[in-house]
Amino acid sequence: MKNELLIKNVLVTGAQGKIGRSLVPRLVDEGFNVRAVQFNEDEPVLFDGVEIIEGDLRDQNFAKKALPDMDAVIHLAHVKENREQFLQSCVNGTFWLLDEVMKRKHIKQFIQAGSDARAGIFYYPQPIPIDETHIHSAYPGYYAFSKVLEEVMCEQYRIQYNTPITVLRFSWVHDEDDILAHVTLKEPNFGVPIWEEIAKTPKQKEYFTNNQDAVAMLVHPGGKPGIRHIVGIKDVVDGILLSLGNKAAVGKSFNICGPSPFSYDVLAKYISQKMGLPIIEFELEDFYDFSINISLARSVLGYNPKYDIFAIVDDAIAFRESGKKRTKTKYIG
Repeated sequence: MKNELLIKNVLVTGAQGKIGRSLVPRLVDEGFNVRAVQFNEDEPVLFDGVEIIEGDLRDQNFAKKALPDMDAVIHLAHVKENREQFLQSCVNGTFWLLDEVMKRKHIKQFIQAGSDARAGIFYYPQPIPIDETHIHSAYPGYYAFSKVLEEVMCEQYRIQYNTPITVLRFSWVHDEDDILAHVTLKEPNFGVPIWEEIAKTPKQKEYFTNNQDAVAMLVHPGGKPGIRHIVGIKDVVDGILLSLGNKAAVGKSFNICGPSPFSYDVLAKYISQKMGLPIIEFELEDFYDFSINISLARSVLGYNPKYDIFAIVDDAIAFRESGKKRTKTKYIG
C-alpha cells in the first residue's frame, strides 16, 4: 500500500460489522493506530491493540469527541433496512462526521463505504458493465436509498470544501459461509431471492416441506441462468488498504468487486460437486444480470482481486468444516 498521506491514526466506524471485524486487525498488522467505535455494548469490539471509543453516530457531538488526533476516517457503520433509524444513523450520522472532518484540517482522508446498491444492481436493466459514471439509481429499500444520500453528501463536500474523500463502492460482500447460506435451500437464508418464497412446482416445495437441502440455480424465464457479481471479504479489505493514504484515491469513487461475475449454473454445479447436493432450478421474473467494471480501481489503486466465485465457495466450505459458528446476521443480505 501507498501511505503518501502519512496516515498513522485511523478512526473506524462500524468496527463490529462484517467489514470492520476483518479490517481492523489488518490495520493493526500494517502498523496503524486504530480507534474503533463501539455502538452496542451487547456486542463489544474485541481487538488487541485497539483504542475503543463508545458512541452513537446519531449524536451530533460524537464526531467532536471521536476525531481529535485522527489522520483518517474509515466510515463503515450502517443500519441497513432499519426504517426507523436509517435517516438519523446513516444520513445524519454521516453528515455530522463529514461536517466535523471539513472543519478539522488535520484529517487527511475520509473513506466512505459506498455500495453497488446505488446503481440498482439486480433490480434494473444493466446492459453494460457498471462503472463509476453510472447514475445514482437506488433499488427499492432504505439501504440503497441511504447509500445514494451518503454519496451525494460526500460529492458536495468534495465540491464545496475540497474535503479529502474517497468513496469505495463495495459489491455484495461475502464472508464466512455467506455464499452457501445464499445458494443452498436450508436455513440460514442470506440475500435475495428467498428460495422458498419463489418455489412454485411440487418438486421445489417438497424440499422445504421435508427440510431437504439442495443447491438453487436461479434462471430467467426460458431457462437462461442468472449472472451476478459479488466480492469476497479479503478483496474488500485489500481495496480499503490500497486506498488508505493513497493520494491518487482522494476525490474519487471506486468500484470494489470480485475479479469477474458468476453464472448461477456454474456456481450450482461447483457446489453440487463439492457438497454432493442436487441442483434445483428456480425461475424468477424481473431480475437482471449485471457485472461491475473495476478497471479504475485496478489502474489507480493497483487493486487486483483474487477471490472469484470458486475461491469464495472453497473458503465457505472450509469455514463450515472448521466447526466455526456463523456470525449472526441482522439483515437479509
